[in-house]
Amino acid sequence: MKKAAIYGQSYAISSEKEIKSLLKVLEENKIDFYIENKFYTLLLKYKVLENTYKSFISFNDLDSSFDIMFTIGGDGTFLRSATHIRDLDIPILGINTGRLGFLAIVNKDAIEESIALVVKGEFTIQERTLLSIRTSPKTPDFSELNFALNEITIAKKNTTSMIGVRTNLNGEYLTNYWADGLIISTPTGSTGYSLSCNGPVILPDSKNIVMTPIAPHNLNARPMVISDETKIELEVDSREKSYLISLDSRVTTVPKDTKIFIEKTAFTIKSILPKNQSFLKTLRSKLLWGEDIRNK
Repeated sequence: MKKAAIYGQSYAISSEKEIKSLLKVLEENKIDFYIENKFYTLLLKYKVLENTYKSFISFNDLDSSFDIMFTIGGDGTFLRSATHIRDLDIPILGINTGRLGFLAIVNKDAIEESIALVVKGEFTIQERTLLSIRTSPKTPDFSELNFALNEITIAKKNTTSMIGVRTNLNGEYLTNYWADGLIISTPTGSTGYSLSCNGPVILPDSKNIVMTPIAPHNLNARPMVISDETKIELEVDSREKSYLISLDSRVTTVPKDTKIFIEKTAFTIKSILPKNQSFLKTLRSKLLWGEDIRNK
């Protein structure tokens, strides 16, 4: 590892120690690094940095010469970093200074240990599927950033009434979901919004997509696991003139006659898993699987 990018969305005084720890380890290992410009400006504003560093502004400033991107924050920060990486194949390692941390898996007290493992090559790469969206008529907000790492969500807007989401898979009609909305989730997103709506947990390397209705009126409507090679077409029936589409945390309002086409992207996002981490270990610690309070 010779060159790294660092990305964060916000600065909290509680994360100052972790930021300094990361920079210290990179400098000790003589790793050339660049800090995302808005994050860098925040660090300068709060006088976290003792020296000046190089920075980058956007996707256009990154290329294949970068060996890794570090994110500092929670899972939302990791998700947002994917909009900078896109199809550049730069692997991401998330340092968790947020709350849950399914994607940002490096705990505050394991920064030096985890980076040392990465420097020594003691890690694996997880390739994470993304979903792309196309609409008819075209939606300007999806002209460039038309992909999601967690999920694409269709949801009602400004109404107590449900919406109908007519769903076709590979050109064949499946059903019309009467609900508050529908979540189309990747395996990465299966531990997010979909999980809170009773969707299943799926391992990151599973070749699947999950469709999870949000508060469905039909009680027999259940989450459905489908192949990630499936092409999904959606049409929405609503009393309102518009509805919402969200790609991870990026939300757009579209007219109700907008047709949606969803499929797997041609590229993946690569996350780094140091030897001291595993997805199952993360599940046990974050979801308290295997915990029995009777033994406490």
